Formats: sequence, C-alpha cells, structure tokens
Amino acid sequence: MEEGARSCLLQSRSSLEQDIRASYLMDHMISDGVLTGDEEDRIRKQAAALLELLLRKDNQAYISFYNALVRESYGDLASLLHNSLPLVSPEAEKSFSDGGTRYVQAVLSEGGVPQRPVVFVSRPALVNRVREKLYRLQKEPGWVTVFGMAGSGKSVLAAEAVRDHALITECFPGGVHWLSIGQLDRADLLVRIQSLCFRLEQQSQEKDPSSSLHRPPGSLEEAKERLRFLMLRRYPRSLLILDDIWDSSVLRAFDIQCRVMLTTRDRSLADCVSGFKSEVAVESGLEEDQALEILALYVNGKPQRLPEQARSIVRECKGSPLVVSLIGALLREFPDRWAYYLHTLQQKKFKRIRKSSSYDYDALDQAMAASIQVLSEEHRELYIDLTVLEKDVKVPAKVLSVLWDLEPEEVEDVLQDFVNKSLLFRDCHHRPYLYYLHDLQLDFLAEMNRSGLESLHTKVVRQYQQRYSQGPPTSGDEECLYWFRFLTYHMAKANLTQELYSLMFSLDWVRTKAQIMGPAHLINDYVEYGAILDKENSEVRGHFQEFLSLNGHQLEQRPFPDVVQLALSQPDSSEVYRQALLQAQERATRGGLYLDWVNKSSLKSLSRLVVQPHQGSIYAACFSHDGTKIASCGSSKTLRVFKSTSGEKLLEIQAHDDEVLCCAFSPDDRLLATCSSDRKVKVWNVERGTLMRMFEEEHEEQVNHCQFTNTRRRLLLATCSNDKFMNTKLWNINKPSSQNTMFGHLEPVNHCCFSPDDAYLSTSSSDGTLKLWEVSSANEWKSIDVADMFPEQREQTAVMVKCSTWSADGRTIICAARNAVFVSVEEPALLCSVRNLKLSIIRQSMTTYVSSLQLWDIETSKKMADCSGHLSWVHGVQFSPDGSLLLSCSDDQTVRVWETNRVHTSSAVCLKRDSDVLFNNGDITVVAADNRNRLQVRGLATLQGHTRTVLHCQFTPEGHTLITSSEDTTIRVWRWRTGECVVLEGHKEQVRCFSLLTTSPSETHLLSWSFDGTIKVWDMSSGERLQDLVCHQGAVLACDVSPDGQLFATTSADKTAKVWTSASWECVRLLNGHQDCVRSCKFSWDGRRLATGDDNGEIRLWNMKDGTLLKICSSDNKDAMDSLHGGWVTDLHFSPDNTVLLSTGGYIKWWNVEKGEALQTFYPTGANLKRIHVSPDFSTFVTIDNIGILYVLKKVE
Repeated sequence: MEEGARSCLLQSRSSLEQDIRASYLMDHMISDGVLTGDEEDRIRKQAAALLELLLRKDNQAYISFYNALVRESYGDLASLLHNSLPLVSPEAEKSFSDGGTRYVQAVLSEGGVPQRPVVFVSRPALVNRVREKLYRLQKEPGWVTVFGMAGSGKSVLAAEAVRDHALITECFPGGVHWLSIGQLDRADLLVRIQSLCFRLEQQSQEKDPSSSLHRPPGSLEEAKERLRFLMLRRYPRSLLILDDIWDSSVLRAFDIQCRVMLTTRDRSLADCVSGFKSEVAVESGLEEDQALEILALYVNGKPQRLPEQARSIVRECKGSPLVVSLIGALLREFPDRWAYYLHTLQQKKFKRIRKSSSYDYDALDQAMAASIQVLSEEHRELYIDLTVLEKDVKVPAKVLSVLWDLEPEEVEDVLQDFVNKSLLFRDCHHRPYLYYLHDLQLDFLAEMNRSGLESLHTKVVRQYQQRYSQGPPTSGDEECLYWFRFLTYHMAKANLTQELYSLMFSLDWVRTKAQIMGPAHLINDYVEYGAILDKENSEVRGHFQEFLSLNGHQLEQRPFPDVVQLALSQPDSSEVYRQALLQAQERATRGGLYLDWVNKSSLKSLSRLVVQPHQGSIYAACFSHDGTKIASCGSSKTLRVFKSTSGEKLLEIQAHDDEVLCCAFSPDDRLLATCSSDRKVKVWNVERGTLMRMFEEEHEEQVNHCQFTNTRRRLLLATCSNDKFMNTKLWNINKPSSQNTMFGHLEPVNHCCFSPDDAYLSTSSSDGTLKLWEVSSANEWKSIDVADMFPEQREQTAVMVKCSTWSADGRTIICAARNAVFVSVEEPALLCSVRNLKLSIIRQSMTTYVSSLQLWDIETSKKMADCSGHLSWVHGVQFSPDGSLLLSCSDDQTVRVWETNRVHTSSAVCLKRDSDVLFNNGDITVVAADNRNRLQVRGLATLQGHTRTVLHCQFTPEGHTLITSSEDTTIRVWRWRTGECVVLEGHKEQVRCFSLLTTSPSETHLLSWSFDGTIKVWDMSSGERLQDLVCHQGAVLACDVSPDGQLFATTSADKTAKVWTSASWECVRLLNGHQDCVRSCKFSWDGRRLATGDDNGEIRLWNMKDGTLLKICSSDNKDAMDSLHGGWVTDLHFSPDNTVLLSTGGYIKWWNVEKGEALQTFYPTGANLKRIHVSPDFSTFVTIDNIGILYVLKKVE
C-alpha cells in the first residue's frame, strides 16, 4: 500500500474502530476479492482486526474498503480516506474483480457501455465520487450530472463508474443502458430514442418471449412515452446514461422519472428537468502524475524514469487528456523526440479557432499541428479530406474508400496510422469498425481548410457519383446509411444545386431513402435545404414535403409499402403523382398492379395550405387581424411570419433562448408578442423584425400564453405562466414593468383571453377553475369551478382547464377541459357540456393533444365535421377574422389552413362503411347507410325503416331490389325506387350480413346469418322462412355461396369455418387452423378454392375437393405491431381468372393466389374497412373507410 494511503489509515484508525460494523463491510470486500473466507474467520467481525489486516494489504484493499464505506452510508468516514486514494495501474485494474466480473461485462455490453480505452489511467477519486452519487439513486429516481470541459474524460469516467459489481447488483439490477447523444436535431433525436426503445424491447423479448416488439414511435412525444413505459415497467431499477448532452430541449425528452446519469459541458442543463439531482465536476485537466502515467504507458516506461522534458510537456498540454494522448501517440512512434515535441509545443503559435469557445484551444492547436506534421505528405492530404465529416458522426472505412478511391485494405492501413497517432478514434463496438474525429480536431481542420471546404465537399460528391453511377447502395450497412444521411449535406456544402434538385425531386430517391432510413430524415432534408430547393421550384418542393408529411406513418411500416402506390393518392397536379403515374404505367406493362384513386379530387381542397415553417414542433399559430398573415412559433425557438395565401415567408426571428410557446398580433397588426419557456415576454415590430420591448424580470416560470387587447383604444398585453401565485399579468408595452397582477389561481395558468370589448379577461388554470377578471381594476369578477363537472374523476386526478374563448357578442364563455367543452351562457354558474370531443373550435383558438380536429355547432351540441391531416398532436387552432378559414398547428412541424365552409360541407354527412355498389357500363351507383341509419342511394333515394344501425346492404343482380340487414334483428327487401319493402323477422340478435342463394335458374333464396349462431333461408317475395340451421357455437360472422349454388361456407367467432351443401343442408367440411375469430370467406369463381380471413390478419386458402390447406397468405410477412391488414380481414374477392385474391381490413391488399404473396397494398386515409365492391372485370374497386371517405380505385393500365 502506498505510504500516503497507509498514513491516512493510521491517522483515522481510532475513528474507524469506534464507528464501523466490520461484518457489513467485509461482504463487499470479499466480493471484491481483497479478503478471503479464512481472513473473515480470523477477523471475527472485529473492526480493529479488520484495520490491522488492511494495513498489511495493497492499494486495491484500501480502495475496496473505501467503496464499502460509501455503500454502507459511512460517508463521513469515507471522506477521511478520500484524499489519499491511490492510483491503480491498468494491470491491477484488470485483475480487480469488482470491475471485471463476467456479470458486469455482460450487463455493460448489453447496454452498449463503451469499453475501457487501450491506454487507461484510473482516476479513483472521481470514479468513487460518481459512484457515491449513483448510490443515492438506489431508492428513488433522479439525475447525476457529470460535467466538465471537452476532452476532460467525462465519458470514460461515466463508463468506469458503472464498472462495479456491487453498484450494479444493489442499485441497477435492471441493467445499464448507454445512449450517445451529441448535437441532435429532432429527427436525429427521434431516431436515437427509437433505436434505444428497440434495443430495450429486443432484450426484454429475449428474457420474456411472450413480450412483443412494437412499431417504432412516430413522434418525440410518442417515443418519450414508449421509453417511459419501458424504463418504469420492464426495467424499473436500471440506469440510463446519456452521453454528451448539449441542449436542454433534448434532455427534456428523457424526463421520464427514471434513474439517469448524463455527461455534459453545461452544468446547468439539469435545471430543466424534475426530480432529485446531484452533480460531479470533472476537473479541466489531469493531475500531473496522471498525465505522466499516460505518457509512460505510451512509451512502455515508468513515470519516475521519464526524461526531464516530460513534466514540461505535461504543463504545455495543460493537463488535457486529449492533448496528452496526442503527444503520447507521437512519442510511441518516435520515443527519442521528447525535446523536439516540447520545442514544437512551445514555439508554434496557431490562431485560435473561436475565441468564444470553451475549448482549451491553445493546447489543442499545438498538439494537432505537431501530430499532423509527422504524417507523410500523402497521408496528410488524406487526413485533410476528413474536414468534410460532420461532428459526432462515425463513418466506416468503406465511405473513405469511396472518397479516397483506395481498396478497403489500404484505407484500413491509413486509418490505423491515424488511430495510432490519436488523430482519429475508432469505435470497436461495431463490426466493421467505425471511425470518428473529436469535435476539437474537426474544428481545427475546418479552420485550417476554410477556403477549400467547397472543393472538398465537391470531391466527396464526385467520388460517390463515380462509384455509384448505376444507382445508390441499398445494402443497409453503415456505409449505405452514411450516404443516404449525408449525401444531400455534401451537395449543399459543395453548392452543387442542380445535383441536389435532381436528387431530392426524384421519387426513386424518396423511396430508397425512406426504406433504408425512414421518413424522419427525408422530411428534415426538405426543411433544412428548403431555401436552396425553393430557388429551383418551391411548388415541387412543397409536393414532396407534403407527400412525406401525409404518408410518414405509412413509410414506417414493415414490410415497406410500395411508394409508387402511395404517391398515386396525391393530387393530380402534384409532381409526386406525375412521377408515380409514369412509373405505374411502365410497371403495369410488365405485369405490375397499381390502383389510381380516381375520386380523390373531392378531398383535395380540405387542407388548403400546408406550411412547414419550423424545424420541430409548432406550439402556436395565429392570423393577423386583416387575415393576410400568419405567425407561428415552436420548439425551434424562432418566430416566423408568412402569407396566409401562399405560405411565402415574410419574417423569421430567432426570438428566444428556449421554446417559444405562444405568439399574438396586436390589433393593428404592427406588433407581435411572444412568450417562452425562458420566462421572457417580448414584443416585436412586424415590419422591421426588431425587438421593441422585453419583460424578463417578473415571471419566474415559463410563460404559457400571451394576448393583446382586441381594440386599439387602450393597448394592453396579458400573459399567464406557471408561477405559483403571481401567474397572470397585464402589461402596458410602453412601461418597463407590469401594470397589474391577478391573484387567485394556485396552480399554473394555461391560457388567457380578453372579452371582445376588453372589459374582462378569462384565465384557464390547472387548478380546475375558469376565472373572469375586470381589466380596469384587476379584481376577480367570477370564478367557475369546471372541475365540479367531473365529480367521478376529481378525486383521482386533477382536472386541468386548458383554454377558453368568448363568443362574438361577449355573452358566452367557452372553455375546454379533458374531453369536453363547457359553455357558460350569460350566467357563469350555468354550464352545459359537449362531451367526447377530440377538439372543439368556437371562432377562437382552442388546444388539443390529438392529431385530428372537429367542428361543432355549440347551439345544437352536434359535431359538424372532422378535419383529418395532421400526423401528430395538434397544439393550437384559430379561425380567421371572418371565420372562413381555420388555422391549426402541430408537432408534425406543419401549419395547416382549412376552408371552414368546405370542410363543413364535405364532412357533415358521414357515410358508414356498410354499402353496396352497382357497376353499369362504366357508371357507379353507391348505396350506403349514414349516421342516422338512413340509406343513401347516391343521388337517387333515401329509405327509412330500420330502427337501429344498418349493418349490410346489397342490390340484387338486376338492380331493382335492395336488401338490408340491421342491428334491429330484421332484414328488409326493398323496391327502392318506390320505397316498398318486405320485412323478414326471426333472428334473435343483430343480422350482420346475408347472401343470395340461387338453387336453380328460376329460384333465388336469401341466406342470412346472425350473432345468434344461426343461418336462416328465406323466400324473398313472401318473407317465408324456409330453413333454420344452428351452425356454430359462437356468432356466425360471414357466409358465402359457391358460384354453382351447391355449397355455402360459414365462419364464426369459434375460430372455425364450415362448408355446407344446399341440397341436404348438412355440413360437409370442417376447416380448423385459425387462431382467432374467422371474420370472412369467399369461394373462387371455379369453386375449387375457399379463402378465409381472421381477426389476426391471416388469410388461408383451402382446397374444396378434400378440405386441405393450400396456402397461408400473410403469416410470413406479419409485422411486429399487428397483422398486415392493421386489424381484421373483413372481406375477400377472387379475380375472374382466380389468380388474384383481394382482401380488406385496415388496408386493401391484392395477393398472388398460387404463391400467397402480396402484389399490392392501398392505404386509405382512415382505417377499418368493412367491405369492398369489385367490378365484373376486376378493374374497379369501391369502399368506404371508418371516417366516411369514399374510395373509387381503378387499375392503372
């Protein structure tokens, strides 16, 4: 044991002997391997004997004893020993069982924790300080922040701290999960969290095969909730390590009440999250002895025997671990150059890269220059090419093989030389290896080659084009991923605008990149390079961006959808549609199957304008009072103003230091107010984009909402915040402080709104109340306890009033809470409610957290229309001043403008999915039930009679008779032109469906089936019941009659299908094998096959000759989320030649009957299709989705 450690132990001996329980400590020391069982017996739980034995042992025993004190909460005693902790050599560390057990290695490997560097020097004081903080997370979630300057070894320290058997078993038995962050945009952050969730789910599935994988979350909010579920439910006592956090908005994505350790350069980052917090500071540099030990390890010597220049070199390096390693690597190659490298460091005077940077640039610049100088001229040129790399990006050797036009083996030799000299770093956790530069090195290279950056990026693009002249790589390996992620970046940096246009305006590029990387990066590309693309054609850029925004959730599906088919649903005027139609027509000549949605133009105008003004979630958007402009703000910290007609940008301001939560125009539209999570309120001049006034002193928490008065008589600004008491304020913008503060709410105030005459201000709070204030006196006028409307829920969870607004006459106040809108009519004590809303809009802005909007008539409490289109949570909506337009903003990065009357008109009558279609010489007649149980014969008739929901309707072949069935247990046979009908009664439960049974050319009967498990045969003309069959133990869900009328098949909730003969009404085949309810069935036109579909999305093909199974269509390609159909298989149809099978469910699919392989998939806007109608030539298909949209699809010829 070192003398310093021994002396400290002797000095503290009396205190230790008095206070410690030896038996508690010995268990830890035995697991560390520093005590044996025999020694434990000799000690006999006596503290004095333990200390006597400890004095005869080595440094490892001292460290183990110190760690045991920390773990057993003897923190005061551990502090006595802290300053004398000895250094540990790498050889000793390797033999130290505490950090090297197989269990620890397995846990850290599974969690992606980096291995120790090849040259490693222990920093036990820091390591133990971090472990001491981590032990505090044993009983409750919290945050441990490890902070320090770049290159100070934070990541190595964090990884070393968890390399401890006792720490893992006692505090984090659920595992340790490492996630490298760096500087990320929202798209990259989403990808990182998706990857972490997948890794956690995969590990969970390995331990518990009954658990299932889920589809990747589609938004940051969804990803956060998925991670919260995994960490709290499946890994409740685990540690999440976030390495290299830069931004508080990124850290908030991990605020999920779990145990987190983060490394960062910004000590204050953890202030933005909730929970227990502690921190460990990493000194800016190594101690001199530690730096000397690093140099000694590089030259295979001992610190005491290093030449005299060593200490001077350490001082010149200023203790930076990075710089010391750079010089150490050089000395390993040339061990006699101590004086030379010292002289180089002392004499070279490089310009600082950025004076404002926190990096230790003096030491870095000198070490970098000294390192690069020793490279050969050829290697020096190759190293300069690395200037084009992005920070925090690791590249495989194959990428550099393309860039340098060298064989992979040659590239690896070059890279090995760079790694040996610490000019490059290698990630050994991946195979093949990935290489990366430290950001300091990249900064140095960028400054050194500033004038040649464009040409360097051009070289990258040209080399790529030469290597992949026949098409981009599609292997999906690290090289492939690099090109798809960064090719557009290199083109933009090289100013190769034509190449960028050709690439990003290509449907082929969209398809390939989306398949390999998902849509998030693609959407980000159109946002990031939008300014460049708009110079060529802003309309086309909008087409592609809109296509991706509307179909991003489909592009996440696996198996990957046919992008050409998806693009055929775009408007006919879209460049995306034009390219898709050309490709579909060309592929159709080679046997491909594509469907054109021919009536989609009826929906084209629902969303009049879609704008992506920000990169990130959009929290608020508002019209100017003249309706010509729209302002928006969000997580990007910017404020943007654009034209309401075209989306053309008028103004963009970097408005705040944190997320901008709200924006509002003044009555004359000359000013804009913004408020933010940074607790500041700002007022801007709209025309010039200049800051007019900033209020930053009075709000102590985030400011949620701001609004100007409605009239110009007396201009005031109202703001509300998360402050505990002083959370609502009125400001005169010409004065530096607030004019009035409203006291009354005890919880955050989410929204504030002036009455039309500015006499009153309404405030909506998380305390469950809506309060009305007199503006002139700031006194409370009325208080409405909205939470009383939820007596059954109030005891369980708080009721939050989200927002409020006023009617135009000022007599009605509307507020939203939970899933209801409450309307106060004249007297605030009287409340009525509209329940089960996703959102309600009353001529003002309201807020929601779902992806669709609903328009409601408050007077009648009836929903008028749905506005579907947003792909993520909607944060705010607002009507234009004249009410003709509706504005909405969302986390999907879009602002949408809707035409109120058109949305209202087109969506007011919502067709149900139960329908039938007549095909007659190219004309299509559709009959469907509406939400009032009336039959809508499109453009012809309305038939009333059923008392409950109509479940099925069908024309007879000649088209004069219409048959319907209903939940009212009856079947009706209509002469639909006259309204006459025959009622068939006899079923005891709802009649799901029916079919026509032709037993002879002159005789057609009606076959009906019901949830009562029976099938009944009827004479349609007289209404007489001919047969009554009990078919299944469960409900009969489907039935089909063979083309010759000799057989009919039934399917049931009892998971079976049966085949019956119409001659004797007996069962001739029992078909078993489905694992869920069998929902649908269909005979082929030749009667040789029967297709059956179940609720698990599986389709089975049966041989009717012997009842054997021929093929299972969907089992091989079933995705992780649900069936290929997104739900139940509800309808089946064979093509006339029996080679193609059509099926419906969540989607529409066409199958090759012989192979059981999918030929094509059509994704509707809604979901849960019930029936599809097919023209006789199998070229036209008609269906209705669950939100009432009608689809007429025609094969592309």
